[in-house]
Amino acid sequence: MAEKIQTVSELAARVASDPTLQDQIKRDPAGTLAGLAAPLQNDVWIYRMLVGALGLGVLLALLGAVVLSMNNKTVPDILTAIGSASVGALAGLLAPSPVNR
Repeated sequence: MAEKIQTVSELAARVASDPTLQDQIKRDPAGTLAGLAAPLQNDVWIYRMLVGALGLGVLLALLGAVVLSMNNKTVPDILTAIGSASVGALAGLLAPSPVNR
């Protein structure tokens, strides 16, 4: 269940060719179809890698800006943009989701 299925035709072809998937659908049809529709919702490793990469981007941009400033050089705008974008993306990922009431 690693790849997202886009169409009903893809789902039918996959079910026809995969006996394990057929058994999963027989046991838990709603759960299996939900897992096929959104495989990344339950994949915590991708989330962790993304947070780590964005955190590394923030740290590298900050470290680069400090090193350039200490050497009396101007900090390129792209370095500021990368750091700012990484901080914004981290804030978006780590902020709690709003709840519909």
